Amino acid sequence: MKREIIAGLTTFFTMSYILVVNPAILSACGMPKEGVLFATAVSSAIATFLMGVYAELPFALAPGMGLNAYFSYTVCLQKGISWHTALTAVFVEGVIFLIMALFGLRKAILESIPKNMAYGISAGIGLFITLIGLKNAKLVESSKETLLKVGDLKSPEALITLLTLIFIAFLVKRGVKGSLLMGILFATGLGALFGKVNPPASFVGLPRPTCAFQLDFSSIVDLTIVPVVLTFLAVDVFDTVGTLSALCTRLGIPLSDKRVGRALTCDAVGTTIGGLLGTSTVTTYVESATGVAAGGKSGITAITVSLLFLLSLFLYPLIAVIPTFATSPVLIYVGFFMAQSLKKIDWENFTEAFPAFITFVGIPFTFSISEGIGLGFLFFFSLKFLNALYKRF
Repeated sequence: MKREIIAGLTTFFTMSYILVVNPAILSACGMPKEGVLFATAVSSAIATFLMGVYAELPFALAPGMGLNAYFSYTVCLQKGISWHTALTAVFVEGVIFLIMALFGLRKAILESIPKNMAYGISAGIGLFITLIGLKNAKLVESSKETLLKVGDLKSPEALITLLTLIFIAFLVKRGVKGSLLMGILFATGLGALFGKVNPPASFVGLPRPTCAFQLDFSSIVDLTIVPVVLTFLAVDVFDTVGTLSALCTRLGIPLSDKRVGRALTCDAVGTTIGGLLGTSTVTTYVESATGVAAGGKSGITAITVSLLFLLSLFLYPLIAVIPTFATSPVLIYVGFFMAQSLKKIDWENFTEAFPAFITFVGIPFTFSISEGIGLGFLFFFSLKFLNALYKRF
């Protein structure tokens, strides 16, 4: 029991940065930070508790990085879709994923997904997140001549981000648990010295669920929302399966284990609940590997993480004062982490590697996850078709 609880503490402090980062990203499209924080903590707690009780696995769930950026920057800001409609798309995607999980449809779809494309998507989302972090930190800015240029490196935001990145890199190298959360706190402390942080009104309080049950089903019949739902579903499937595969390998259980199927169900339920409460897609976190490494083997680890997410609600006044730029170093580091999937691409297979590369560069350069994925699959199917046609004739 002691080992499982310690593993739960390890996992929570490794992934708790999402409590700060998710509200910062989703508030960019007009969602109130207070409501997003409530939705983030509660949906993560429910989904993770279900993972511990139903799937009996030591894995934790929370709103996924990349999907929250797609929700805010592409769906809402770029496409002009309201966040109410975007939440409805998340809810619908969660219901579809749940049906797939319950009736076994996920297996057929998962087997048809090209692995190299999945790696390209993951790396592309990582670069996209990094770009957002650099922009929020004022390290890069737009330019008419060169599209992008170096920002004001003398600004407090840029200096704090660079110093915090070095700090996080040092902690990660030393294997310190909760390095990203410590980085956020370090950046916030530096921000206070520069006069960029307002002191909290109190130390304990509860956020209001201002984003809960704000779905807009009247616009879901609009055909323009269909690609959004499909993109949420596709990226959710890629992310979930890739993460579960890595975690199960680390834990030493086969993907054919019935608990893995139950884990997919937990993931789908988490997304559905997240949409209702007011956050983007909830998914299994690869940071759960830190808990597994600390000795977590059962659902008790996940239950511990769940309870910690609920307790974090009471720290809302302290979390609310953390400035957006304090999350920039974390976004950059997460981008680095996701970009490591590039090494798994089969670069010798041109018809697989080139579409993956197009996806990788297409996502950040179009500033759209859906359009980047669309470009990648367009090249993938075109090359495969032409290659098969050439061999036939």
